Amino acid sequence: MDTRIIVVTSGKGGVGKTTVTANLSFRLAMEGYSVVAIDADIGLRNLDVVMGLENRIVFNIVDVIEEACKLPQALVRDKRVENLHLLPAAQTRTKEAVTSDQMLKLCNSLRGKYDFVLIDSPAGIESGFRNAAAGADEALVVVTPDVSSVRDADRIIGILESNQKKSIDLVVNRVRSKMIRSGKMLGVSDVSDILAVNIIGIIPEDDNVVTSTNKGEPLTLGSTSAAARAFENVSGRILGREIPLPDPTSFDENGLLTGLKKMFGRKAGRG
Repeated sequence: MDTRIIVVTSGKGGVGKTTVTANLSFRLAMEGYSVVAIDADIGLRNLDVVMGLENRIVFNIVDVIEEACKLPQALVRDKRVENLHLLPAAQTRTKEAVTSDQMLKLCNSLRGKYDFVLIDSPAGIESGFRNAAAGADEALVVVTPDVSSVRDADRIIGILESNQKKSIDLVVNRVRSKMIRSGKMLGVSDVSDILAVNIIGIIPEDDNVVTSTNKGEPLTLGSTSAAARAFENVSGRILGREIPLPDPTSFDENGLLTGLKKMFGRKAGRG
């Protein structure tokens, strides 16, 4: 298969973007595909911790860009899952240390050598995000069902669309059905209507995510929790399998959704 390069991003920080990147990277590798997970959040390196590889880092992405080492030297191979590698970020540099052109060149050097490249992007719309997304063909936007997260995701999606990414999909994370039913949180259908982007995954709120992050053992390594199954289904949909989305709630449209559509200044159904 051709190399698929996917940037995992979000408009708002703290929505679980790095956790999504780590779990999907592990799951795709467990499916037998060769995967490189790139931490492009330079200065705020976290992907290595979530993946449990922080103690094995020698070189990082900036070292590769500045030719202080060769790319294979900087790739950290995971000993638990064959075909999975991490290219870590630098902790002591700023997000401007890697330009868009340099990221594009780096990603192109991985084409034909790996099946998947997943890029963990900095949150927000600044240069760090734009640089991280430069080499990607596809995008996964991670959003939580709250107003501020959806509003920020809307801006990210607009930028990705203007950059003509091949596909843009949405992962709705930390879904709490009880709060949605009580009207205290947006419903998944509300998020879909507002952002008008295909939903590829719905991840429930799950305490096991915190435990796995602290242990450096992504859920997709072997957990049977609700979130682990959800990540497995997302990876299956990425691979083209027809896996129905779950129905997380019976919460329907109400005045909150109508007001939000006015806030965003457009009708649902953007193509």
